[in-house]
Amino acid sequence: MGRFKNIGLVPKLIIAIALGILAGRFLPVELVRVAVTFSKIFGSFLSFIIPLMILAFVTKGISDLGEGAGKLLAITVLIAYISTLVAGSLSYLMASNIFPKFISPAQVDSIIASQKDGLEPYFKVPITPFFDVTSALIFAFIMGISISWLRKNNSGEVLYKAVSEFNAIITKVLEVAIIPVLPFFIFGNFAEMSHTGSVFAVLSIFWKIFICIVILHLLYVTIMFIIAGSYTGKNPFAMIKNEIKGYMTAVGTQSSAATIPVNLECAKNNGVSSEIAEFVVPLGATVHLPGSMITLTGCIFTILYMYNLPHSYGLMLSLIVTLGIAMVAAPGAPGGAVMSALPFLPIVGISPESTMATLLISLYLTQDSFGTAANISGDVAIATAVDKFYNKVILGKKNWKPIPVINDPK
Repeated sequence: MGRFKNIGLVPKLIIAIALGILAGRFLPVELVRVAVTFSKIFGSFLSFIIPLMILAFVTKGISDLGEGAGKLLAITVLIAYISTLVAGSLSYLMASNIFPKFISPAQVDSIIASQKDGLEPYFKVPITPFFDVTSALIFAFIMGISISWLRKNNSGEVLYKAVSEFNAIITKVLEVAIIPVLPFFIFGNFAEMSHTGSVFAVLSIFWKIFICIVILHLLYVTIMFIIAGSYTGKNPFAMIKNEIKGYMTAVGTQSSAATIPVNLECAKNNGVSSEIAEFVVPLGATVHLPGSMITLTGCIFTILYMYNLPHSYGLMLSLIVTLGIAMVAAPGAPGGAVMSALPFLPIVGISPESTMATLLISLYLTQDSFGTAANISGDVAIATAVDKFYNKVILGKKNWKPIPVINDPK
């Protein structure tokens, strides 16, 4: 056990994924349901903690910034939204030129059939959050900017101390009760997917689409790091190396918000100052969704093409612009993006209650892990660039120098 504790998080996640797949295929269903029960309970706990996490990190992050906090909030959200729209447009460009070459409408029935054998936990422990993610985010904005304004006017220290201590409490909860348990949570998720065969059923038919989307995820994240590295003078490939831990964590959790504590460490290893990292990373986990948009756009195009429905760029762009805002409401839950998208599918002619919507959910959930990983990786690239922009442009620090990247070969 001592040796296992000394293993890094990434190897633990890989072990959990591999064991989960084996357990789902070879263990009795009763044992698999035990793992599923644990994952569902832990998932409820995560849902409870996520709004508190965003409230703690974002409020303190904004209140620490002081001068220019409102401007930093605006520029971060703007960059995140533009990035999400660009990602969706690139996904459409890829899908419209490649996917028609290997899509067969006759394969639809096989995909839908793979969804019927989901496992139920033995029991559930509903843990209702005090407020939802969107409410937490808006309240954090209001409190953070207000505390920043009070401190600028020589007041607000009592509130600032309370926020700082609340931040310390949530950080301790993450260190003790979240991060060490993530491998077991991931084990249960993969055991269930392996048992039902849903992942393999979809991949056996749409593996080409899957590969294309994941490649675009990786290319897009790489481009983001190259742009951020060029702007800040840092080695983009050293930054990408430091982000692997966050990427692998997101693949397992399927939740941008649940990956925040690990991603904060990745950002700081890439030389992002603490005040910027603790503001941009939690905010990005909520508003920056390029990986999810790439996946959704590719999957929606696939369905539209299979059912011979209109799929022009103009039509898809109207949906992309809408989803860039709508998906902000569900960043923490696995599959949250596709569920947020359902009410807006009539824009492209898909009914939320139709077989096509069911197919979309199936396709999306199979690739959700990698979309989430692209989301959170892009957050660190944005944080790296915003760190320099905030200090050099907003605050006007002429002598400011970026913090070096850990393990940067230069």
